[in-house]
Amino acid sequence: MRQLPETDRDAIRLAQDQNFPRWLQQITATGGCSHPVHLSGSTTTLDGTTGEILHHYDTRTEPGERLLVRCRNRRATICPACSRLHAGDTFHLVRAGLLGGKNVPATVRHRPRLFITLTAPSFGPVHRTGKLCRPRRNGGTCEHGRPLACGAVHAPGAGDVGQPLCPDCYDYTAHVLWHAHASKLWDRFVIDVRRRLATSVRLVQSRFADHARLSFARIAEYQKRAAVHVHAVVRLDGPNGPEDQPPTWATTELLIDAVRASARRVLVHIPYSPATGERTLRWGAQVDARPLHTNGDGPDDDAVAAYVAKYVTKGASETGAGLDHPVTDQVDIESAPVSQHVRALMRTCWRLGGLPEYAPLRLRSWTHALGYRGHILTKSRAYSTTYAALRAERAHHMGHLEVPDVTTERQWRYVGSGHTPGAALIAAGVASDIILNREIALTEARIADGGAAW
Repeated sequence: MRQLPETDRDAIRLAQDQNFPRWLQQITATGGCSHPVHLSGSTTTLDGTTGEILHHYDTRTEPGERLLVRCRNRRATICPACSRLHAGDTFHLVRAGLLGGKNVPATVRHRPRLFITLTAPSFGPVHRTGKLCRPRRNGGTCEHGRPLACGAVHAPGAGDVGQPLCPDCYDYTAHVLWHAHASKLWDRFVIDVRRRLATSVRLVQSRFADHARLSFARIAEYQKRAAVHVHAVVRLDGPNGPEDQPPTWATTELLIDAVRASARRVLVHIPYSPATGERTLRWGAQVDARPLHTNGDGPDDDAVAAYVAKYVTKGASETGAGLDHPVTDQVDIESAPVSQHVRALMRTCWRLGGLPEYAPLRLRSWTHALGYRGHILTKSRAYSTTYAALRAERAHHMGHLEVPDVTTERQWRYVGSGHTPGAALIAAGVASDIILNREIALTEARIADGGAAW
């Protein structure tokens, strides 16, 4: 035993414990969560009329007198098991807004719908993939003596891709400030799209909501140059949302024109700062607006939902555009396992975060995300269902029903989190088994339906 690694010794110790079967049930119930939360307490269910105790649960009967619950972290780098669950919820949330379901009528699939991409502007030339990176007939150098051209052909995964040709020429301040205001830029974009739609059909802008509603779900994605760009599903409904048919003037072409015009037009002005001057922020020149059609002419609805679901589980460290946890000082920045380009952005965040005029942006708190303060996924209220509703539906499916005319008393407290080395090994095995079982079930279902198995 002493010659075995610590992880193996710990796993054997757990397996020999008399409470191992119940502990394994808890691990399985969490889906093999990598960093479960440990709770201690009790739940008592009482008859609302008589006060009779219908059910009582107490962790004193559990192994270690604690109950393990999911951490619910969306990042695959932190918890693969919970990230898969979050990805599944995201898929259904986005898909319901495209095709209906989850209390959204199926008629939404016939509405004007777009899949749009808005990019960040250029903050300086960076290395890119393609036939030639940065061809330039006359070559030349910048004021810092670095070449303005690059004749190399970079592979998509090459380390140079996304890195500035000249770090001294790159506008790191503008990059960070753009990230800090990206959510405000999106809000103004949505408002302007509504206004342009109203103006196009000669409606008073303030009365647009009486005729139509613009619904959306958007996701933020870091590019190779560590700048956020936005993918969004945009849909036009009637004034009451998905239940209402849009007016006859609401066409896909009209929506495309409004999106493109608003992307070119909206601005965010940053007040003058002695350190950075006055800045005006806008979207990048590259704007993509693709119609979604039910006849297959355009991006597939399921593919769009799957793309969003896949990306929402990626952490900053997985994309190479930051860290998955906040930094507390400049030492953390210098020791972070990131590229020099990302490190320069983090340094800029920290420096600007110390200026009083930028205190409301809380840049130091968001240095790990390069100043971007928005959520990875956001949606308008009427787009589709919610994460809370999906979790409640899953709980109902698993038998966790809300019984009427009862009172539930709960007393819980946090007592820890995570796994011992042996427990982590066993949990990873449970998570792997769950994935394998789902793949087998999916294969059998496809065969039963006459389709090709994966």
